[in-house]
Amino acid sequence: MNVISLYSGAGGIDLGLEAAGFQTRVAVEFEPDAVATLRANRDWTVLDQDIHLIPSQDLLTSGHLGEGEVDLLAGGPPCQPFSKSGYWAKGDARRLDDPRASTLDQYLRVLRDLMPQVFLLENVPGIGFKDKDEGLALLRSTVEAINRRTGTRYEPQVFSINTADYGIPQERQRVFVIGDRDGRLFHFPEPTHRSFGAFDGTELPLDLLREPALTAWDAIGDLENDESPELRVRGKWAELLPSIPEGQNYLYHTDRGEGLPLFGWRRRYWSFLLKLAKRRPSWTITAQPGSAIGPFHWKNRRLSSTELMRLQTFPDGYRIIGSQSSIRKQLGNAVPCAMAEILGRAIRNQFLGNPFPQNAGIRLIPLRRVAVPPEEPVVPVPERYLNLVATHAPHPGTGKGYGAAARAKTAV
Repeated sequence: MNVISLYSGAGGIDLGLEAAGFQTRVAVEFEPDAVATLRANRDWTVLDQDIHLIPSQDLLTSGHLGEGEVDLLAGGPPCQPFSKSGYWAKGDARRLDDPRASTLDQYLRVLRDLMPQVFLLENVPGIGFKDKDEGLALLRSTVEAINRRTGTRYEPQVFSINTADYGIPQERQRVFVIGDRDGRLFHFPEPTHRSFGAFDGTELPLDLLREPALTAWDAIGDLENDESPELRVRGKWAELLPSIPEGQNYLYHTDRGEGLPLFGWRRRYWSFLLKLAKRRPSWTITAQPGSAIGPFHWKNRRLSSTELMRLQTFPDGYRIIGSQSSIRKQLGNAVPCAMAEILGRAIRNQFLGNPFPQNAGIRLIPLRRVAVPPEEPVVPVPERYLNLVATHAPHPGTGKGYGAAARAKTAV
């Protein structure tokens, strides 16, 4: 079963589909380090050009495929135009007016020209925000036009999921859109693992018949004693990190937390001073963290590239090429490989007449570790931060924070 892969990045979707029995015939990726990563690990045909400049016919020619022979078109157009962080900071986002949103147009252009049996598109939850779903509206209207023009019967189905519910050791909210050329509806796999509550790690009573969620300890517990110098946290807030418990963030040091009132409630990004907890899934791995942006390890250090790969369920032995910041970007932008494996199995079972053996476990999900150490001790707040103790106003609401106020003042 063949795949044409767009916006392939470090290969997260492709590796998962590979584990489900697919072969990537062509991968399209523009970023040089990501291209180097793909070529260093697999012999896939990689087109290292901007997708805007690649004629659809070239994808078929490069993959040695004819018209109508593509089994699966897969990819995640860059998601910055639809990200939650931009909306929260500014009260709005450019979305379809953002030049980067044209990547969605190009995905749909390839869909129209190649008419694959199945398409799989991944994006951030922001693409489907209430009253902000113009990205999905564009997708649906374009697919309707494709159907009228070509006689296909694609019926895009939209699924919003948390990868931790499927055995991935990471809380990661994502949207998947799946459609079949013959109009058959896709039945998204049922969750297999239990969700967690907020900070205390208590399980929600959604379905106690599911397995407990896999945790950060399950994924990276054997790597915790990495003392590499490049993993040391630096910057203004580095010495404050050990005063925050596992699984929590700067909100611990607000008037609604259990620490000292050093910050205003929700005045910072969620990932500010955010730490992993051994007994719960990792928080979402981000692509471009600052010096104080996590998630950080419970040992009060940065995560190594090997740990990031484990949390994103990349296979051991896979090499990410580039600087530390480039590696973090490639892994933060990736789809967890095991999630793509799960979807690949379901797609071949439901649409491609090539069912996967029912008793075969998901290859890329980590094994559970039995013995979990106690939480790391919390240290007192260093004296250098005590001058921040005060009554801090909470965030006033979407688009009304410090940065938005400064921009509004400048505009006036």
